Amino acid sequence: MRLYALVFSCLFLLFLNSCSWGTGKKDSFSGKEEEQIVKDRGVSSDSSDAEEEFDQFLLKFSEEESFQLKRIKFPIRVVVPNAKHQGMALMEETIGKYDWELLDLTYDSTFLTRTYDQYCQMVRYKNDTAVVEIRGINNGIYADYYFALIDKKWYLVTLYEASF
Repeated sequence: MRLYALVFSCLFLLFLNSCSWGTGKKDSFSGKEEEQIVKDRGVSSDSSDAEEEFDQFLLKFSEEESFQLKRIKFPIRVVVPNAKHQGMALMEETIGKYDWELLDLTYDSTFLTRTYDQYCQMVRYKNDTAVVEIRGINNGIYADYYFALIDKKWYLVTLYEASF
């Protein structure tokens, strides 16, 4: 019985950590705590020679269409489900600037607890890349958005959308 309790508590803690419930973590996308971290580091978003902070970039990227269009490396190659195929097999497409639909990657923890289309969103960092991972909770939502740091600015370079 103790073994079951131990396994259950470990799995529960793993679930809490994987969906970034806590604010201020590097993997979470939040506002004020991250602004304070940036201020504590002494990094100014106005400085032209400073590296752009990803969280600030992502917020602006999600809110401003003109900024978003400037920060995508068009034509962008994407992997999406083929709606014409019976099994919705994945296929590779190229999307041009004029075919692009505005992408909103803002996230708050209520998306994890709402009645429909529940999902969690995490940001994974590695050197000069960041991947925004969106994972649905029992609903088929699955997407990865790949960003690269080019000349100290973040750009969306590709995406993998396997939701069905």
